[in-house]
Amino acid sequence: MNTYASTHSSGANVSQPSPEAVIEQVQRHLAEAYAEELFNTVRDKCFMKCVTKPSSSLSGNESSCISRCVDRYMEATGITSRAVFNSIPREY
Repeated sequence: MNTYASTHSSGANVSQPSPEAVIEQVQRHLAEAYAEELFNTVRDKCFMKCVTKPSSSLSGNESSCISRCVDRYMEATGITSRAVFNSIPREY
């Protein structure tokens, strides 16, 4: 029995999503997870590192520090992502 198929009380099979729809859904979830990770990193690491005296606005130095921190994080994430992606065997 296919573990993805389910039945209603009437016994009729529910149609399964297409592979393309599943891929889209996975990509959407990955994008959401990436955005959340970016936000958490900026909040937890960059803000704590760059903002020494929180107030109602950022100083020029704090703003520059956060910008550099976010840029470095994005660069490191891109390098890591490419390395992981390139290490995955491809099937032709």
